[in-house]
Amino acid sequence: MYIVGLGTAHPEWRYTKADCWDSFKASLWFDRLDRRARMVTELVLSRDNGIDARYLAVGTLDEVFSIDPDTLHARFQAYAPALAAQAATRALADAGMQASDIDAVIVSTCTGYLCPALSSYVTESLGLRSDVMALDLVGQGCGAALPNLRTGEALIASGRCSRVLSICVEVSSAAMYLDNDIGVLISACLFGDGAGAAVLSATPVEGKRSVRWVRAASIMDPSQRDALRFEQRGGLLRNILTREVPGLAATYAPRVLDEVLNAEGLQRTDITGWIWHAGGRDVLAALCKRLSLSDTDIRHSADILRDYGNLSSAFVYFVLQAALAADEPGGHWWLASFGAGFSSHGALLDVA
Repeated sequence: MYIVGLGTAHPEWRYTKADCWDSFKASLWFDRLDRRARMVTELVLSRDNGIDARYLAVGTLDEVFSIDPDTLHARFQAYAPALAAQAATRALADAGMQASDIDAVIVSTCTGYLCPALSSYVTESLGLRSDVMALDLVGQGCGAALPNLRTGEALIASGRCSRVLSICVEVSSAAMYLDNDIGVLISACLFGDGAGAAVLSATPVEGKRSVRWVRAASIMDPSQRDALRFEQRGGLLRNILTREVPGLAATYAPRVLDEVLNAEGLQRTDITGWIWHAGGRDVLAALCKRLSLSDTDIRHSADILRDYGNLSSAFVYFVLQAALAADEPGGHWWLASFGAGFSSHGALLDVA
């Protein structure tokens, strides 16, 4: 399988950490939360937390603080299909393909729910064939990109499909929740909105840089499920984010990496490019420490985190796109994500 096209999309509205802090202070929520919660929020939004700005699907930050089920669902319904279609359109253009070339579309999200699902809206917006195989994957959190791509790989390997459209879209501002829990507050300060898409093909595209999918692996530890997950509370999605997440990412990511490398007869030193999901600055720091990576190794992940925040499942599409745009040296690249489950995923790419 080859990744022959990439596309990304985000809302038009960009907000800095200072913008978010000023808006929070002016909101009714400032007095609803306790003193400790206000202090933590100020600390996260004033220190160097690896994020400078985020794109959110709200015309003004005042809208973020209207937190009720109908408002949040309307935001997801308005922006998730639009962002998914925009990213997919750009991926098709990058691949030099038409909508009619696509045999299957796979859409992942965890920040909202639609029925018919997002694949229906994407099929309509792009004008995909009426017989396209449409699959929607939900509930996999930040790690969803790799299971999505692996599903595409399976469809292509089976011979059922020649070209698959892979999409991850998250409207994190449609899953807004605030209370005095520190993990909830940090989550509200980290996540941004966006979508990523990839065109997967059984054959490479002539004249384009080759990105060949070699092998992938995943690990899931349900005993750590409560470390990172959504729960339903009062009709709202409430993100549970614990201090254990950086350590869990740094524990499981090397195991997935070594499993794939051993199967291919490679060493960690054979990896020339690193495409990491960045759950946050502390997660990247934990990965660097565990795998002896340098700032140069993680620069594209750190750059996307700085400019967009944590985009959840869409994040790695942005990072891979940035690395290819920078014309990084080819060789063996490692593409990795992790998230709810607790799950960790990785894939070896051969980039030429």
